[in-house]
Amino acid sequence: MSFLACRVFDQPNVHHRLVQMEASELSDGEVLIKVDYSSINYKDALAASGRGKIMKSFPLNAGIDLAGTIESSGDYTFQVGQKVLVNGCGIGEQHDGGLAQYARVKNEWVIPLPNTYDTKQAMIIGTAGFTAALAIYRMQQNGQTPDKGPIVVTGASGGVGSFAVNLLSKMGYQTIALTSRETMVDYLLDLGASQVTTLDKLELSEKPLAKALYGGAIDNIGGETLSKIIAHTNLWGNIASIGLADSPKLQAMVFPFILRGVSLLGISSTNCPMDLRTKIWHQFGNELPLPDFDKILSKEIPLAEVSPYFDELIDKKHYGRLIVNCQ
Repeated sequence: MSFLACRVFDQPNVHHRLVQMEASELSDGEVLIKVDYSSINYKDALAASGRGKIMKSFPLNAGIDLAGTIESSGDYTFQVGQKVLVNGCGIGEQHDGGLAQYARVKNEWVIPLPNTYDTKQAMIIGTAGFTAALAIYRMQQNGQTPDKGPIVVTGASGGVGSFAVNLLSKMGYQTIALTSRETMVDYLLDLGASQVTTLDKLELSEKPLAKALYGGAIDNIGGETLSKIIAHTNLWGNIASIGLADSPKLQAMVFPFILRGVSLLGISSTNCPMDLRTKIWHQFGNELPLPDFDKILSKEIPLAEVSPYFDELIDKKHYGRLIVNCQ
């Protein structure tokens, strides 16, 4: 059985090619999945373009998430024809990922598709939506409520940011969407943002303990912006740290933590425990509202045409979610 895959190689340098491959060449696993949809996340773009050190071995199929249909299973848990999804767990990093027509994965990574959405919608959510939902879950588990004040969402027009704005607004939170792209104002307001602004207009203080303005934050960029938001966070507020688009460095004073009880929560979608991972995916349409799929979807791309989009995503030429039709 020959099929198409977006495969990343490291010789003579890290690059990707669209290739035909056989199922026998895939990484080991008990479950073979015919992939309906995958997506292009920031991490996928870094890996496939060679602009980031993401993959631990080569060659490897890119794609840190997928949704599709069980083709064969060596475990009684899953039936041929069953709809499932996989995200994180090392796929697209150290195990062949979802940007291919077929993927073989370990049984314990597979999540039966919830009945509140289909495989296409699952990949509109994808790792980005899952990560935003995981951040909100951890914040609420730690006592976050709308009455603590507005939530700042940095990198708001990206995948995680778009979901964070949309879900929080549906849950009754005020959101301040922070973006460097003025063309995204209408898009973010349409997703439910209470306010859309730039970093300059936010006028964050240099003080180690500044005026309490925000209930918390979902941060995708790290660096100085994250440090300043921490200083402006209200009593017992929570900040979910997700990305480092600006910088991996964090230079903050302890005052907000010891004088206001502020919590900094690390969000790791790759190695989230499977019981919690499954719980989060099954919350959409139940404890969590379904997102506005049509608004967040930027483009659906055929697998054979993915190549230009890796650099374009890194260079901020797209918003929301790019999904890939693998069949």
